[in-house]
Amino acid sequence: MTWLAEMYATLAPGIFAGVLNMVWCTLPVAAPLSRPIDGGRTWRGRRLLGDNKTWKGLAGMVVLGMVCTVVWGWVCDALPRLEPLTYFYRSHDNTLAYNVVVGLAIGAAYALFELPNSFLKRRRGVAPGRGPGSGWGAGFVVLDQIDSVVGMVLVVACVYPMSLGFFGLYVLVGGVTHVALNLALFAARLRRNPL
Repeated sequence: MTWLAEMYATLAPGIFAGVLNMVWCTLPVAAPLSRPIDGGRTWRGRRLLGDNKTWKGLAGMVVLGMVCTVVWGWVCDALPRLEPLTYFYRSHDNTLAYNVVVGLAIGAAYALFELPNSFLKRRRGVAPGRGPGSGWGAGFVVLDQIDSVVGMVLVVACVYPMSLGFFGLYVLVGGVTHVALNLALFAARLRRNPL
């Protein structure tokens, strides 16, 4: 099961950044960034993304992705057994500059890959922050859990070549982890819905 440890060691900064971003978005700071990314625009009578996709969340995820990746690089440097588990360091040195670039990419991919799902949910009449009622319900639940994971794993695949099957397994593991974290964040009252 070394592959599972490697998956988690690699995506740890993105996971930490995602959790911290949930906290960041609940803080009463940076109010000007709390505006919706879609600016209230509609298409065919429905919002493009909705009120929950804000500039604050996007900026927070990008910045926190970078910060968490830099800190994770330091942790990996301090714990020599951890660094070889991380796919990002298989063919690149664990340097500050490299970690900044990777962290920005992880944060941006995480946040941007959530947007198409929000767009699709608005087309189906699903309210922002709400679970789907019927129709595509199960599909949206799955998509909600893997959209950001797909983005992060694509960043990993840019520096660590992987087969399509391994990519799918990585997304599956990330999706299951996302469900577990969402349930924990719901219990901590940082999320409105468990999924």
